[in-house]
Amino acid sequence: MCGIVGLFLKDKALEPKLGEMLTNMLITMTDRGPDSAGIAIYGGADAGKAKLTVQSDTPDISFEKLENRLRKAIKGKVEMTVKDTHAVLLIDADQIDAARAFLTENAPEVRVMSRGESLEIFKEVGLPKNVAQRFDVARMSGTHGIGHTRMATESAVTTMGAHPFNTGMDQCLVHNGSLSNHNSLRRKLRRDGIHIETENDTEVGAAYLTWQMQNGATLGEALESSLDDLDGFFTFVVGTKDGFGVVRDPIACKPAVMAETDQYVAFGSEYRALVNLPGIETARVWEPEPATVYFWSHNSAPTTTEKAA
Repeated sequence: MCGIVGLFLKDKALEPKLGEMLTNMLITMTDRGPDSAGIAIYGGADAGKAKLTVQSDTPDISFEKLENRLRKAIKGKVEMTVKDTHAVLLIDADQIDAARAFLTENAPEVRVMSRGESLEIFKEVGLPKNVAQRFDVARMSGTHGIGHTRMATESAVTTMGAHPFNTGMDQCLVHNGSLSNHNSLRRKLRRDGIHIETENDTEVGAAYLTWQMQNGATLGEALESSLDDLDGFFTFVVGTKDGFGVVRDPIACKPAVMAETDQYVAFGSEYRALVNLPGIETARVWEPEPATVYFWSHNSAPTTTEKAA
């Protein structure tokens, strides 16, 4: 079943409250998926820097000397901030691939949750309320964010199986639904060099968008192509460094509602996830149309593209 929430802020005055608002929205969706939860926060970094968010089941051991080990292995400065089972590594942007390769080879117990100049992803097994408290998400600020609470149907209840999924720099995706052709698509994407870690069909959806954009598509074009290439039923909410997108399959059997004011654009699997947002009583509220791509960016005007029949 699963529950999705998303919030794209237009008003900078709300940025210190992003984590608090997303947390409240996500907790409201708990009964749609109580086995695990995750939140992606877009908050920016210093010029020339990027963030690698990692996780370990044994953080006291894994993170004890990780900062020093990475500093010796890659060029440039490394700064680490530990948040429960996760740590955010701030490094030179051109060293992201080298850092990931080092972790794969030398610290396999440390798993990468996200990479990007502005993106941080925190996710774990457990109720949304408990997961959010562990990472103190309510205190996080940012420009936009996405949350997901999961009811596992196609893979095990694990941290790596939780949403959101990150398969490209500053890209993340959450999903409500089920893809029927994810196994064949996973094999194709891996052959084309796309990194996929789990058996979760949602990660395949995220990887598909990464692959499309690596081949020259915009996010909007990649989302449009997904309507032809992904079999099954789905609602995707996608984040990029500067933007926030939504698309539903042509049948659109999964519930979804959106709201927009001068201060924000919000998404929820159900309207009740939105009721505590400021100004919701005067917001434009609507159900996103099937086979229609919606996208908002801090750098361009919002767009809506309907897939031709």
